[in-house]
Amino acid sequence: MECSKRDLWGYEVHTASDDCIAAINAFYHQVLSFGRGRSVILQAPEHDPECVLGNALAAHFLASSDPPRAPPYFDAARSRLEEATEYEKAVFESVSYLASEDEDDDVAVELHSKLLDEFPNDLFSLKRAQLLCFYMGEPELSLNLVQKVLPVHEDGNYIYGMLAFALLEHGRMKEAAEAARKGFEINKRDFWSQHALCHVLQYECRFKEAVEFMVECSTTWTSCSSFMYTHNWWHIALCYLEGGAPVDQVLRIYDEHIWKELEKPDASPPEVYLGALGLLLRVYVHGEIYILQDRLQILADRVRDRSVWFIEWHLDLLILWALAVTKESSGAEELLEGLRSKVSRMIEKKQRVMQGALKLAEALYEFGKGNEELSLEPLGSGFDAVHYKFIGASDEQLDVFNEVYYVMLLRAGKAEEATDVLEKRVKEREGLPFLWRLLALGYAMAGRSEAAKAAGETSRALEIAHFS
Repeated sequence: MECSKRDLWGYEVHTASDDCIAAINAFYHQVLSFGRGRSVILQAPEHDPECVLGNALAAHFLASSDPPRAPPYFDAARSRLEEATEYEKAVFESVSYLASEDEDDDVAVELHSKLLDEFPNDLFSLKRAQLLCFYMGEPELSLNLVQKVLPVHEDGNYIYGMLAFALLEHGRMKEAAEAARKGFEINKRDFWSQHALCHVLQYECRFKEAVEFMVECSTTWTSCSSFMYTHNWWHIALCYLEGGAPVDQVLRIYDEHIWKELEKPDASPPEVYLGALGLLLRVYVHGEIYILQDRLQILADRVRDRSVWFIEWHLDLLILWALAVTKESSGAEELLEGLRSKVSRMIEKKQRVMQGALKLAEALYEFGKGNEELSLEPLGSGFDAVHYKFIGASDEQLDVFNEVYYVMLLRAGKAEEATDVLEKRVKEREGLPFLWRLLALGYAMAGRSEAAKAAGETSRALEIAHFS
């Protein structure tokens, strides 16, 4: 009987089971297409308990979705390494290191880079490496990795969505748009290319165009994971909010396409909560608390569940704000203390980086409680959320923390400091009505009535222009 097969990338895998290889290939597809069926990888060890690649990938999947179940799969893969192919050994080394207690992000990236040097067809390992770079806040590393393998993929599926996202996170918007469009032309259901193009349009304040494009694409999202489905609708809702559309349109999307996702039997609550909290924080900052109060309380009641804590920093920060603003003080304090403890257990190099995340956590906690002066203390002057990519958030997701900072300054009566940072920000994104509205408020507080009037008129004109 044949003892080896080739996977989707053409690399040799030590197994005699066609079903094992089929499960591995299906897993690749589910991950790259942001599908709901990533658990298909658990079928691979069922069909061949001795397959190193099947066990390694199953362990990697479980390490993030159900950590206590992962070790036996790692052990099964490790016990058969002598029989494994060189490709399987390289994959095992990279995924097992990610799950180790002393994992160093730089070493993990180097392992993936080495793997891609030897096996450049492996887009799943590229995706895994880019995700690692995303949580490190290192878009340049991510871009280098995709450019490393791009020559062997040419017009291949999924590669251009990955290229586009790395480019836009690196601030190269024109190139990102070109890559996203190419990915979309190759595969109209490449959700990452759709998403990257929306990012570019949104950054350029072409909100109506972004909404029309994404709504047209939305009929293809039925197979998407909870994250991709709700995140794409989050982008649409945010385009409405940033463009100055009535907040009812924003909350309609929240109700029908984000919160309603929880009704699906295979929904992933943490993935839903990330988009839900991020959107409600935006609405709150925009001064619409009166219309979201019930939704916010319901959401806060859900995220009191400690099983959704400590999954990722971005989500924890949003949960912390939600608990604080809804007066769930004991829960908020427990979460904050847990984050401090989490950082204390990290290797020293990572501790230094994540001190910034702790400062942001402390600021959001005080902001939620309404302590404006105290909320500013951890951040200091000149805060810019773009330097906080390491919490695992895109530039668009990070922007809300800049808006929080502007509101903190204004509420604390620091009008001159607020107008200074807002004047710089509107030069970068002149088409945002909300920034002009905040700037008008800052000018008014500083006694600059003519400037306040002009900024207010600009804000109103933009609201009319974007969705007229």
